[in-house]
Amino acid sequence: MFDIETLKFDSNGLIPAVVQDYFTKEVLTVAYMNRESLEITINEKRTCFYSRSRKELWRKGETSGNVQHVVSITADCDMDALVVKVIKEGPACHTGAQSCFFNLLFEDGVNGDFSIYDLYELIKGRKTEMPEGSYTTYLFSKGKEKILKKVGEECTEVIIGAMKDDKPETVYEIADLAYHILVLMIEQGITVEDVIAELASRHVIDKKEKQEKMA
Repeated sequence: MFDIETLKFDSNGLIPAVVQDYFTKEVLTVAYMNRESLEITINEKRTCFYSRSRKELWRKGETSGNVQHVVSITADCDMDALVVKVIKEGPACHTGAQSCFFNLLFEDGVNGDFSIYDLYELIKGRKTEMPEGSYTTYLFSKGKEKILKKVGEECTEVIIGAMKDDKPETVYEIADLAYHILVLMIEQGITVEDVIAELASRHVIDKKEKQEKMA
């Protein structure tokens, strides 16, 4: 744990803060804090920044309702920049975008972005739009029993692949299982954040138990 006194604020008394989504790890915005706004952020566990244009403090979500609940704050090696991990309520950008960073400047054309969140949203869109010829549409149209049956079948396929010590086959079947699990989650109204929050709560419990044992 570092002390605010060890931070290096610039000549204007400011320090840049990179705000990152706790669940997706996506960079949401880059803003500035002064000592007072940082103290408010820590005390209230909600992001508070300093507006360089308006020359005043502003609490994120104060007017929009898009509050950012702070999970952690980390300083870099030079103690002159911060990463603030948050759980957000609503979009981070004033434009209504989830992140302020959406203007693509360069892409190598080889390594495309992929995340479980993108796949989740794609599958969720299939349920809303129900396009013809889509396997996902077929699953949603058949309902929960069909989806559960496919989850069970894919679990069996994973077990078979693992029992044979066939890594490529096991990886392939795990991917199939993950896809069908996401379909089930959407059918049940469960988000990726719900699952991560549950895992995170167990991690906290594990850390507490380890600390108690070491005490």
